[in-house]
Formats: sequence, structure tokens, C-alpha cells
Amino acid sequence: MRRDGAANREKVLLAAEHVFAEKGAAASTDEVAQRAGVSIATVFRNFATKQDLIEATAVRHLEKLTVEALQLADSPDAGKALASLMKTLAAAGPVKMTLLDLLPPHDDDGEGLSRPVTEAADTFRAALDGALHRAQAAGAARPDVTGDDISLLLRALAYATDLSEGEALDRAVGIVLDGLGVPH
Repeated sequence: MRRDGAANREKVLLAAEHVFAEKGAAASTDEVAQRAGVSIATVFRNFATKQDLIEATAVRHLEKLTVEALQLADSPDAGKALASLMKTLAAAGPVKMTLLDLLPPHDDDGEGLSRPVTEAADTFRAALDGALHRAQAAGAARPDVTGDDISLLLRALAYATDLSEGEALDRAVGIVLDGLGVPH
């Protein structure tokens, strides 16, 4: 892909993330093109259908969260790393859940999703599990907590959170971290 084509694709994906997060299923590809500053033809040159655009946007978002999770997990203090990761993921949760809700019907294990989305979700989950296991090994998280527990709590926070609720979200994440035995 040419450099300008790759740059346009990235602009479209970034714009799509914002537009879909704001408008959900009502978002149009025209709005994405306008936000990205490209023509609708550019959007469709990169993504044949709106569903392809949604899937690519979800994959990009999951990959971005995975990179953040892996960077935070490299911190020398495993407990603080998990706390920072939980805060980051709770803040990103509403966008993530909106994108995942726009995908075709699927179960909690990702059954029914396209292969790229499933792979991105699995990689993200492995990074989250790795951060949890590091914190548990350091004695900075309850040993009985599972990755499923963390995912459930993050989904609950995401569905209950408005992006403008910064202080309330911080308190809620603090309460969750207290329950998980994670110092913060």
C-alpha cells in the first residue's frame, strides 16, 4: 500500500472510532469520510462495506489497547501496572463496547466474529491475563481472581460509564481495585 493510501486508511479508522463511539449503529460512512477529511470513495476503496469498516475499527482499537496493556505490564511494580491498566481500560471501555456491539451477533467467547476480530480479542485478553498473573505472582492481587472476573468488571464499568464521568469513574475503578486486592 502506498504511503498516502496507508495514511488515508489510518485517518478513516481513527475517524470511524470516534464517529461510531458517538453515534453507534446510526453512524454513516459519509460521516466517517467527513471526519477523516477524505472522500467517500476513499472509505470504500479501503473498506468494501460499512461492516468491514466496523470490524477494522474494532481490530484497530483492540490492538491499541493490547499495546497499552503490554507497555503497562512491563512496569517493575506489577500491582501498580495492573491498577493503571484497569484505569486505562475502564476509560476506553465505552468505545470498545460500542464497537463490539456493532459487530454481528456473537457470544462472550467471540463465536460468530470474523477471524481478525477474534484474533485481536484473543491477543488483548492474553495481555490482560498476563498483567493479572504478574500482579498475583507479586502478591498484589487476590489469587482467586480470574481474567473472566476482570473482563466482567470492565464490561460492567464500560456499560455504566458515560465518557464525561471522570471523577465517578475513578472512584468506581478504585472500589473495583480494592475488591481485587490491587494497590492503587
